[in-house]
Amino acid sequence: MLKTVEEIKAAIEAAIPGAGVEFVPNPGPAAEHSLLLRPESAVAVAKFLRDDAELAFDYLSNVTGVDWPDKEIVEKVKAMRITTKTVDGVEQQVEETVEETRKRIEPGCLEAVYHLYSVAKKHGPLVIRMRTENRTDRVTLPSLTPIWRGAEFQEREVFDLYGIVFAGHPDLRRILMWEEFKDHPMRKDFVEPDDYEYEPTAHDHVLKRAQAHPAAVVASGSQRWRDEGIR
Repeated sequence: MLKTVEEIKAAIEAAIPGAGVEFVPNPGPAAEHSLLLRPESAVAVAKFLRDDAELAFDYLSNVTGVDWPDKEIVEKVKAMRITTKTVDGVEQQVEETVEETRKRIEPGCLEAVYHLYSVAKKHGPLVIRMRTENRTDRVTLPSLTPIWRGAEFQEREVFDLYGIVFAGHPDLRRILMWEEFKDHPMRKDFVEPDDYEYEPTAHDHVLKRAQAHPAAVVASGSQRWRDEGIR
């Protein structure tokens, strides 16, 4: 019988001191809790999950990505404030407790999520996660392809669509978009291009944008010619 996620966490920490695995609860009906791994110890933890005789997670089902943008947090906090009040005709400074609303930005990150099963033991899934430091210039995570070869194409897809760079991947390159493509379409702040000429069956709002694009190109070209004095 498969251990609980808490028991698996304890087994990891016993086998790999300082692994720093974090339990991530799932409040939904499925209650499919997961483990968040530190990037620096993720490969060692993955190897333990695969090679441990009791766990034997020998099969990686799928890898997916999640984009967590920066989040504005609004908090109500109690603060001390000194105010001036008139008491019996005399002005006095009084310290009182007031409630203030404060806002702060919680930095976003990118996340890679792996679902593991054991074919040998016939149990699973176990969900493990890794998170980048931010969404801009610190987006590198270790590849788990050396542990589960099935991660190879799926990590490439996450790299392509989300922008996570998997260090140690044997062939990290785009798999859906072309190499010259500059963005990551599954990012929540991705802006669709206005050129839909590649859409062979454009319809509805897509058709309108496709029809508007050539007109915009011609207009911008005419303006450029006028600016450069070209007749």
